[in-house]
Amino acid sequence: MEWIADPTAGAWLRDRLDASFDSMHGVVPRGYPAYARVLHPTIVQSLPGRAVPTPEEWTRMPDRERLRLSELLITELATWRDAADAFGTILHPLAQWLHLVRTPPGEDGNVRIAPDGREFSGPALGQLSSELLSSVAGHLAEHTSTPDAGVAALWEGRGGLLGFLGHSPSRLFFTVDEDPNHRAMLDRSTHDPFNNVFRKPTWQEGILSREISEAPRLELPERAYVQFSASAREFAEQDWMLHAPWRDLPAEEHGFPPNAISPQILWPDDRAWVLVSEIDYDSTVIAGSVELIAAICTDERIEAFPIPEGSLLHEDADEENR
Repeated sequence: MEWIADPTAGAWLRDRLDASFDSMHGVVPRGYPAYARVLHPTIVQSLPGRAVPTPEEWTRMPDRERLRLSELLITELATWRDAADAFGTILHPLAQWLHLVRTPPGEDGNVRIAPDGREFSGPALGQLSSELLSSVAGHLAEHTSTPDAGVAALWEGRGGLLGFLGHSPSRLFFTVDEDPNHRAMLDRSTHDPFNNVFRKPTWQEGILSREISEAPRLELPERAYVQFSASAREFAEQDWMLHAPWRDLPAEEHGFPPNAISPQILWPDDRAWVLVSEIDYDSTVIAGSVELIAAICTDERIEAFPIPEGSLLHEDADEENR
């Protein structure tokens, strides 16, 4: 995997995208025989013998009781099917999370307590987990004539990805035993509006180099991306993140486990398919052959549905669960 300096490598996508975001084709290219929607997993928490407290109940709870219950929490991955069963709603190809978990108007759908007392968290936006991407990529590699050559595009706005000129870094790392005086000094230095007026901007490092950070990007409607050479076969490996140029090494230096975001767009050199993990979507859309879509949607490791061209994926599009 290597950075692609030429910003036009993915320019062919622009002609296949709609000018508006009314349907999924504001970000997903038209012109493919079939499409699949891969649902991003959710997280469910439970407590033995009782319901998980609501956020308000956690806030009002005495510290000792909060600590006791926190240690008893059971955290597991869950599917949208699990959520639909828990909330008594209908899982269908165009289901939307907020309606699937019966979110009242104006409330947060990212934390919902089911009637059985379990707490469901909203799916991740804009990316597949590394394990799920590997499962999907295994099928992608089998349905292209160029399984070892392709392009991965990362959205420029991912926190910490790119460096920039500014007065303070885009993120700070703190350790539990850090000197509180030092932490207070850092806080003052990064939140001092009076002195910041007179400070000269300096380069704030990101995960990627300054050369990449300052270079032109692939420009698509309302989105810009950094591109890397990358293949489906590489992403099919379980340890793909260890070889990604955008691996989050700064976080690892502060004790975090190895991590790299999944690409927002991925396609092979022959353009047989395109994978799109749009930053505002809680699902990933794959455009490709009928055979590819069938393989993905019948894989028990992947919760996916075939969807028609022109599908609407905004939160108000769920007619079944309104």
